[in-house]
Amino acid sequence: ETFGYESFRLTQNEIITSVLDGHDTLAIMPTGGGKSLCYQVPALYLDGVTIVISPLISLMQDQVMNLNEYGVPAVFLNSSLSFKEFIEAKDRIRAGEVKLVYLSPEGILS
Repeated sequence: ETFGYESFRLTQNEIITSVLDGHDTLAIMPTGGGKSLCYQVPALYLDGVTIVISPLISLMQDQVMNLNEYGVPAVFLNSSLSFKEFIEAKDRIRAGEVKLVYLSPEGILS
């Protein structure tokens, strides 16, 4: 309901259930297959922060904007942020205000 869908696709349901049941889960899906919901939904129900690795800044920005519009607290950390925005995002993460954090592969190393 949070994301405006009445139901999940069969594969999404299996993946989400597997993650919520605590199983290590690998899902390989085509473009447009609904991969994002497979980690976004469990992030809402599990304790802690979900880290999402995304190679594209524009994709991170779109995902976070959409999540925030649905009331899901999410941030991204990448080179598009000003120093002030970067510090504010990190402060929100430290304060436990965020459920999903999007990072670039390079961002993991820094």
